Amino acid sequence: MFKTRPVSGIRRNTIFHQHKAITFELVLNFKTKIMSALLDKFNDGGPFFTYPLMILLIVVIALVVRGLINRNKGKTIALLASLSWFAVAWGFLGRTFGLIVAFDNVQASGELTPHLLAEGLKMAILNPLFAVVVFIIARAGILAMLMLKKRSDFNDKGKLIEETE
Repeated sequence: MFKTRPVSGIRRNTIFHQHKAITFELVLNFKTKIMSALLDKFNDGGPFFTYPLMILLIVVIALVVRGLINRNKGKTIALLASLSWFAVAWGFLGRTFGLIVAFDNVQASGELTPHLLAEGLKMAILNPLFAVVVFIIARAGILAMLMLKKRSDFNDKGKLIEETE
């Protein structure tokens, strides 16, 4: 093996800081690309439908955290159940509008090409997909909260006994 002489302290620190800066720049660039791709998908799905679903996702996550922290979970579980089904309905409403846009594009041009269908079909696919993600997160939160409940909080039929605040 060859023996190498150590690089002076100043040069070694400079190389280390340059490597650190390059690594930070790569990570920042990667995160920027991911966020840009996500925003592009939100816009492809139609901002009128995807941005409310994003707000619902944030609300659902906040309610899940609140429900896991607080002792009174009955109202939070009911609210999460309602919001999760609303997200699914909103996503499928977006799907309907996406299909209408796709067929309007075909009708306006008079011929059927993949490029004309792409815009409407993206909207028709992305909205229900995002809605189902919100639904699954809400339902997983409900399951976690139910698992943390005591057996005495349920009646004989397995239904949750409503708590009073």
